[in-house]
Amino acid sequence: MTKVTLRQKPISQERQSLYLDYYPPIPHPETGKPTRREFLGLYLFDNAKKAADKLHNTNTKQLAENIRARRQIAVQNKEYDFLSDYKRQACFIQFFSDLTEKRKTSEHDNWTSALLHLKDYVGETIPISSIDINFCEDFKDYLLTAPNRKEPDKTIAQNTALSYFSKFRAALTILYDQRLLKEDLNEKVENIDEQETQREFLYLEELQTLAAADYPESIALLRKAALFSALTGLRHSDIKKLIWEEIRYEDQEGYAIHFRQKKTHGLQVLPISQEAYLLLGDRKGDRDRVFEGLVYSYHNNQRLAKWVENAGIKKRITFHCFRHTFATLQLRLKTDIYTVSKMLGHKFVSTTQIYAKVVDETKREAAAKISLDKNSTENEVVLT
Repeated sequence: MTKVTLRQKPISQERQSLYLDYYPPIPHPETGKPTRREFLGLYLFDNAKKAADKLHNTNTKQLAENIRARRQIAVQNKEYDFLSDYKRQACFIQFFSDLTEKRKTSEHDNWTSALLHLKDYVGETIPISSIDINFCEDFKDYLLTAPNRKEPDKTIAQNTALSYFSKFRAALTILYDQRLLKEDLNEKVENIDEQETQREFLYLEELQTLAAADYPESIALLRKAALFSALTGLRHSDIKKLIWEEIRYEDQEGYAIHFRQKKTHGLQVLPISQEAYLLLGDRKGDRDRVFEGLVYSYHNNQRLAKWVENAGIKKRITFHCFRHTFATLQLRLKTDIYTVSKMLGHKFVSTTQIYAKVVDETKREAAAKISLDKNSTENEVVLT
């Protein structure tokens, strides 16, 4: 009689991969070839010292042992169909973790946060075969009330929950494409509604006041990058990776940045003003980073907010608000929306419309056309 034994094999990052050893080998139901090993997609930490790692090892061993016991009963009954479906028994958390590791873009942090919330919700182990529409709906409900990791007494914002759930749905699509899910759950589960938010920005006078305000030397690099964003509309990720070779000057055109956007990967030539160029300081080697040492973090956003507050500006400003400022001021200064869209690197003008909502001077002018004041000379319609 075939005996099913749980074994482990060393893998990367000081882990042990768990697999089942069938001896004597059993016939694969599709190929008929003798099969001896079935990898479970589960792993253990070699030196589990943290409480979370120890709990992971305990739960994973229990799950693997349960699978082994079921397999032993199956082979005794000469039922080998599970081999055709073994990949679906792999751990969904590990699958999502592997996807996260591959996302080395500006979205990496969002994938990481989504993974952490997924672990908070379901633990360290759950087979892919257990993912169904009910699981998806329950995880969505969890995200809508999940605690904020930075401020545990608060819940995460609805749009943040949307971002995390979108990553989860992307994983579902990949699983379905790989035939590891029997139905397209991404199509069946409704997404979280996007909540319209107030996009904070600085008026031109406020931006000028901030540029002239005193600042501590410790934020000199951060300040320079923020003001450069306000003058160019560049994202933090594009500013961070900018090298001097990408900043060029032509007699007829002036200064421009030739670069590939980190978020969209689109090639772009972005004209910049001489004032923006002079803000950068002395030019260095072509391959040197223009903003060497720039880091995006919650702590830096706090330092930025303090600088804004000390300048007498009572607005909640983060680094990304400077990109909003560029877009909004361009539209307020009558730059057409198509040009602004191209300068922001948007693929679709509809994306830029969010800034037009903030400006919308037409609505403001229309609202002022009707007045109850008989002496008004500016209004086209006067109520008597």
